[in-house]
This record gives sequence, structure tokens and C-alpha cells, in this order.
Amino acid sequence: MTAGAVRAPAAPPPGTGRKRGRKRGSGRTLASADARAGLALISPTLVIVVVMVVVPILWTVLLAFQRLRLLNLRSAGLFGEFSLANFDNVFGAGSFWSALATTLAYSVLGTAGAIGIGLAAALALRRPFRGRGFVRSLMLLPYVAPIVAATFAWTTMLNPQFGVTNHWGTRVLGWDEPIAFLSQRSSEVTLLGLTFGVPTALLTVIAFEAWRSFPFAFLFLTARLQAVPGVLEEAARVDGATLTQRFRHVLLPQLMPTIAVLAVLRFIWTFNSFDDIYLLTGGGAGTEVVAVSVFNSLTARGNIGEAAAQALVLAAILALLVGLYLWRLAPREERS
Repeated sequence: MTAGAVRAPAAPPPGTGRKRGRKRGSGRTLASADARAGLALISPTLVIVVVMVVVPILWTVLLAFQRLRLLNLRSAGLFGEFSLANFDNVFGAGSFWSALATTLAYSVLGTAGAIGIGLAAALALRRPFRGRGFVRSLMLLPYVAPIVAATFAWTTMLNPQFGVTNHWGTRVLGWDEPIAFLSQRSSEVTLLGLTFGVPTALLTVIAFEAWRSFPFAFLFLTARLQAVPGVLEEAARVDGATLTQRFRHVLLPQLMPTIAVLAVLRFIWTFNSFDDIYLLTGGGAGTEVVAVSVFNSLTARGNIGEAAAQALVLAAILALLVGLYLWRLAPREERS
């Protein structure tokens, strides 16, 4: 053989191509088996989500565009005559806008009060002392107590005839007469020579919401405070920063991402709140939020279509507000 001759490549041993093909085929078989096993494992959860979440949402959407009442629900079909009459009634009624304004005031003030009280409690119980764990556990009592028991305790405490609040108010604080906190729409208050009305029942249910929800914020903020490096506060203290300055410039920037998440979660839950207000006032005395209005439309007036339309409007407003937060505020918090 000459020096420039090129040696032909050796032929592959017989059966090699078939083995590789078998390996590829077996790999595809194993992948498809894993996929089937995964679908079999998640199928119960998928069925529950579809039956309990997707189907009721779709049915609510269908009901919102039909003129249905409890009397003709049994005879009505799934796909009846669709119209926008329910939404016209909702947007044209002044009671809906009043309930929406009450809902916004209740949600904003209740969320701010819960986070403020939770922050104050977390800061007060930050330093170790004897019995701190027991005191922290007591802070969770409003959140874990049954809602029926909590509302009954507040109703008894605020009763204008035999409640302890009015007893001490008239005996010690000098009230002229007992105050019906849960049934009085407004009361006149004189401050610095000015007399103005105060929504008594609405402020009472807001105070109840803040009291009942602050342990949730307390837990999150306590955990975040424990993760703040002590070197930062020590350096600020050495530089001569006061207690207020250390909180404003050291602790608060560390807590702001947690506070933002708490504000979104509490606002969503408070915006949809129903049981607190219904058990305390039944939606009367200027405390009717949209959730209570939906319930009254369904039970008192028997108007299923209008109740479904109100529920859809409530969900759309909430989705809009949450989307606005995710668009503008969430990226800023992630960067910080």
C-alpha cells in the first residue's frame, strides 16, 4: 500500500444499529410510562379542581347573563336567553355603588389597621424577656378563635344595655348616654368646636377586622424582624441615630417587602369578607359590603342572575386591583 492511499473505514459490527434503535425506543417507552403515571397521580386533584372551582365559575358566568330567580331556576335550562339586563340593574342601582364604597373603605382601613397593630406588637415583643413565648402565643388568640365566638363576644361587650364598654364609658369616660356601636349608623362628635358625624357601625366592624386579622401580620413581621442583621442597628446606634431614625432608616426598609405582600393578601381577603359583618350587623347601619349585598340579592330577593352579576363585578374589580399591584409595585419590590 502506498503512502497516499486512504484506508476505508471499518464497517460497524453487525447488530449495532439495531441495539441503538432499541435503546432509543426503550427510552421513549419509559418517558411515556412516566407521563402516564404522572397524569394518573394528578388526576384526582385535577377532577376536584374542575368540579369545585372551574364548574362553579363557569356556571356563575352563565347565570350572570340570564334573568333567573329562585322560582324559575328548576324549569330554566343551562343555556337560556342571554342579556345584559342584570349588569344594567347592578350599575344603575345606587345601592351597589354605596356598597362598593363601603367595601373599599372597609378593606383599606381594615388592612391598614391589621398591619399597623401587627407591626406594633412585633416590635414590642422583639426583645427577649421572661414569658415572651407565652405572650406571643396569646397574640394568636383572635386569629384562631372561631368567628362565631369572637363576634358573640364583641356583640355582648358592645351591647348598649348591659355591655361592659358602655358601662365603663358612662361611668368613667363621661359619656352622656350609651352608644349602640353595632346598630347606630352615625353619631355626632365634637372636636375643637367642630361637630361632625362619625360612621359608628362601620368603624366598629373595621376595628373588629383589624383586631381579628393582626395576628397574621404579627407572625410574618416577627419572622422578618428576626432575620434583620443586628449589625445594621448596632452601627446606626453607634452613629447616634435615635430610636425613630433606626426604625425609619434601618428596620422599615427591611420590612417593606413583607408589608407589601401582607397588604395584598389582607386586602384580597378583606375585600371578599362576609361572615364578620354579617354576624356583627347583618349588613345594616351602613355596613353593607358587596359580599353581603350579593347574599341579600340571592336570599332576600331571590334574584340569582343579579347576585351572579354582582359577584362577577366584584371579582373583576379585585382582579384589576391585584393586576395593578403586580404590574407596578411587585417589580419594584423584587428589585429592592
